Amino acid sequence: MEPRPSDEGRHRLGIGEAAWEESWDFDFHAIEGDLGGYLRLGLRPGQSVAWFWAALVGDGRPLVTVVDLELPLPRGPGLDLRAEGLWTSLTCETPMEHWSVGLEAFGVALDDPTEAYRGVRGDRTALGLDLEWETIGPVADHPHPEGYHLPCLVHGEVLVGAEVVAFDGWGGRSHAWGAHRWWEQAWCTTSGRLDDGTTWHGDVVGGTAPLGADGLARRGRTVTPGTGEVVIDPLHHAPVHVVGPDGRTSRLARSMCRYATPDGRRGTGWAEWNQPSASPSG
Repeated sequence: MEPRPSDEGRHRLGIGEAAWEESWDFDFHAIEGDLGGYLRLGLRPGQSVAWFWAALVGDGRPLVTVVDLELPLPRGPGLDLRAEGLWTSLTCETPMEHWSVGLEAFGVALDDPTEAYRGVRGDRTALGLDLEWETIGPVADHPHPEGYHLPCLVHGEVLVGAEVVAFDGWGGRSHAWGAHRWWEQAWCTTSGRLDDGTTWHGDVVGGTAPLGADGLARRGRTVTPGTGEVVIDPLHHAPVHVVGPDGRTSRLARSMCRYATPDGRRGTGWAEWNQPSASPSG
């Protein structure tokens, strides 16, 4: 699709369909791959709930994750949420060019990322973001559901516990709306930036994925738009356990990755693998 500036806002659709969801995703990664994170807001009007999750990963750090699948929908037309232990604001400063993201929340710190699949129990830890996403490249399709992705320069501050970290790196943002089949459809999505400035966002619905028995990504290969074959080397994991209203579950393996191409280019970015469970207890 060719997005219009008006597409940056909310789409008043899907009220009667439980699977309909509108989401805004923001990710970031340092050039060296030693720090990164993401934030996602999903609105599900058919269930009268908002989903929110955020994460921070890095060298020598535990995964700090925030996950809430039972938030009230934003009251106004914007993308501000307030709940116990959580405040976030997503603001479109200039359509298709510039967004700012603020977050003040309490999450949990996990030395073992697979704990995120088993109830997210860990040390209560403050996580804050004050970051800007500025578009640096062409728009790419977001094929499931309808939407788009933009590569970005990301800068600002990250707060974790009592630590304040200045951040200046790369990332991307996606906006999508439509039926999102978390519990019926497997997919693999990769995005990133190589050292020659090449950026991409690619999605393979139902594709195979290099996953271990623990549900986390392993080293593997894929083919991405504009780059050809790419070796994926996961650096840090930030998975999410996605539980549906009927008890069905899916393990979303998200990882900050290092990428390499056969012609010697290198880069970093994020990848995710959705893994629906075979039964509600999975």
